[in-house]
Parts: sequence; structure tokens; C-alpha cells
Amino acid sequence: MHLFRFFKNVGKEMKLVVWPTVKENRRDTIVVVSLSLFFVLFFALFDWLIESGLLIFAK
Repeated sequence: MHLFRFFKNVGKEMKLVVWPTVKENRRDTIVVVSLSLFFVLFFALFDWLIESGLLIFAK
């Protein structure tokens, strides 16, 4: 019955978890989305600059 003991211990551990508040979740989500957009724009610009530079040398 190791499986039963395992799930019993999982239940105990889940009660000890400190879950983030709605405010913390919202803040963290905004940070993740903002950073993702920043990196998308950064790498798109960087890619465009490299592509433009390579096209100049190819001519």
C-alpha cells in the first residue's frame, strides 16, 4: 500500500503550500507578458538588422 501512503503524503504537503494571491499572480503575469513582448521585438529588430546587412553585402 505504498501508493496509498504516497497520496496521503501528497495531501499533507499540498496543505503546506503557500499559494500566491490574485494580486501577486496578476503582477507576475504582467511581468512575463511584458518581457516576452520585449524579447520578441528585440529579436525581430536584431534579425531585421542582420538580414538588411547581409542583403547589402550580397549585392
